[in-house]
Amino acid sequence: MRIVIAGGHGQIALRLERLLSVRGYEVAGIIRDLGQGDDLREAGAEPVLCDLESASLEQVAAVLQGADVAVFAAGAGPGSGLARKDTVDRGAAVLFADAAERARVRRFLMVSSMGADPRHPGDEVFDVYLRAKGEADEYVRTRLGLEWTVLRPGALTDEPGTGLVRMEARTGRGSVTRDDVAAVLAELVETPATAGLTLELVAGSTPIPVAVKDVAGN
Repeated sequence: MRIVIAGGHGQIALRLERLLSVRGYEVAGIIRDLGQGDDLREAGAEPVLCDLESASLEQVAAVLQGADVAVFAAGAGPGSGLARKDTVDRGAAVLFADAAERARVRRFLMVSSMGADPRHPGDEVFDVYLRAKGEADEYVRTRLGLEWTVLRPGALTDEPGTGLVRMEARTGRGSVTRDDVAAVLAELVETPATAGLTLELVAGSTPIPVAVKDVAGN
């Protein structure tokens, strides 16, 4: 199975690449800086140079040719300013979803954010971010050619993962480690029965494989 991850040098993406490569998958990570390539190779992933802010639909679809799963884990980052919330958090996600559909990649995982909502009020940078993520989520859910799952983690931390989470349509506010987000994504890759679900994720008491199996069965 070939898995292509947008935002391949991100903190969650690098963790996910390691997990998937250990499981024997062929993993590629999209980056915009060749200097990041060694980090991806160390994680077991093939670096692919493509700038999702300037690439055409055809160029991104070419990157996705032959992939079985596409994962959007890109983000403009907290210090990026308002404009890039639109060009990356919304625009790049929309482009990646369209390209996945064009390349006939059925399985699509969207790393979103708790509170993402296209109608979220406010004018602060984080408000704009939540609107952008909400618009991207809403767009992905309209792509009839995709078996999508939207994952909305709570506040992210860098503490070691516990392997224990709470994942439901609505969990309420909370935090979760990046390790555990990556581990959940790895399980979602292998659980197509979660297609069509938008899931919130926080730390909890349920082992990750069980949490994924529970939502897949509901």
